[in-house]
Amino acid sequence: MKNPPVLVIQMQRLGDLVLSFPLLGWLKMRYPDTPIWVVAEPVFFKGLMTLSPEVTYFPPEAAPALAKESYTAVINLSHRPEAAKLAGAARTEELYGLYQSNGATRIKGDWHLYRAGLTHNNRHNAFHWADLNALDCIGTSMLQKTAWPPMRYASGSEGRIGLFLGASEQDKHPDAAFWAAFAEKLLAAGFKPVLLGGKAEMPLAARTAAILKAPALNMAGRFSLPEFVEVLRSLRLLVTPDTGPMHVAAWTGTPTLNLSLGPVSAWETAPFPPGHFVLQSTLSCVGCWRCKHPRPYCHDQFSPERIASLVRMILSRTPAALSTLHLPGQRLLQSSRSTAGLFRLVPLDISGRKLQPAYGRDFLRRFWQAYFFHTLADGKSESLHTAFSALATAMPAIAERLPAASLQLSRILSLGLRKGHHALGDSFWLQFPPFLRPLTGYLQQALSNEDYSRPAYAHALKLVETLFAALPR
Repeated sequence: MKNPPVLVIQMQRLGDLVLSFPLLGWLKMRYPDTPIWVVAEPVFFKGLMTLSPEVTYFPPEAAPALAKESYTAVINLSHRPEAAKLAGAARTEELYGLYQSNGATRIKGDWHLYRAGLTHNNRHNAFHWADLNALDCIGTSMLQKTAWPPMRYASGSEGRIGLFLGASEQDKHPDAAFWAAFAEKLLAAGFKPVLLGGKAEMPLAARTAAILKAPALNMAGRFSLPEFVEVLRSLRLLVTPDTGPMHVAAWTGTPTLNLSLGPVSAWETAPFPPGHFVLQSTLSCVGCWRCKHPRPYCHDQFSPERIASLVRMILSRTPAALSTLHLPGQRLLQSSRSTAGLFRLVPLDISGRKLQPAYGRDFLRRFWQAYFFHTLADGKSESLHTAFSALATAMPAIAERLPAASLQLSRILSLGLRKGHHALGDSFWLQFPPFLRPLTGYLQQALSNEDYSRPAYAHALKLVETLFAALPR
């Protein structure tokens, strides 16, 4: 007799569902004799059946019936209220994510708490969404042992380059003038650009085609999701902003060049499998949660001519050429995996190795990744001492300020421990400088989740002590 199923609740958008696929594969390995059930939107899962790991899908409307079942584990990856209600009602041996219990909404799992703490606070985060989906319930040894298939460079596809035009927000994608100029450069280089998108991208595609006045193939809005998957398989490369179809393409093995612009963080939502390319600005605000300007300044760094040249180099399969690139105002990165099995972005070009603001912040991300992986996971990446030494070399001013800011945090937590159930304001985490907010954001979530109890304060102080132990005496 099979074990009770594992239930994964993923009621979000297309890209979120695809970023759940690694978790589904890992769950099948962890629970080999256990059915995996997934609650997701039919408009998405029906079109991805040929790509998805072998699981059983249910629509959100099935939640009342599913709540009456018993489960080996329930993992809620959604923030919708009905998802939290289902997670709280289901009988299960293990529970992770947002759930409702006794009229209160809480979070189960250290890594789900960590992700909740990233809201408007992800500036120095280096954990990808797909990894965060799994870290609470999948051992790090399984991440390290995962073999990722190589990208599939299509042959006989007549040089077709897909241009996915839109994204969930206007600030996250280029405008029609950019796409038209880029398509023109591709045509001049002998490629065949294909304008892609869903129904929402049809107006943008029409404007692009009208400006271009050339035989670029406008196929926006013409495919169902299963048909779109097959189109992606036929491309030599997909050039795309940060969007759900980008993740579909990456999962098919189609090489992607992600134009990472606007309020997105490539460390969280870039193409997840190894080998894909990310182009981003080197402005200090890169990776913002929300742009404060009428038009994001980072858009000005993206040149159709430069990106067309990158396309030629990528498809020539000559990594040495990419490593000699100098991209003023930008850098080129490639998705990879660390020795700990975690997603990482590796700078490829010359400019990406210089101590620019965006590059210096990589060392702060690296330090906090090492810290949280050390304190929350069952494995270790590099030592905290090593990560701090690298940070001190790259950003000495921040390294010098970190001990004093940590001491201030420790004093506030000690006061809360003495008082007991001493609630901190919702903006507690903002009282500290940005370089410490990865920790204060997490502590804000963890303390609130436990109603600011003494055990919660005691645990928070232990986390700060771990940080102190990594700093020089």
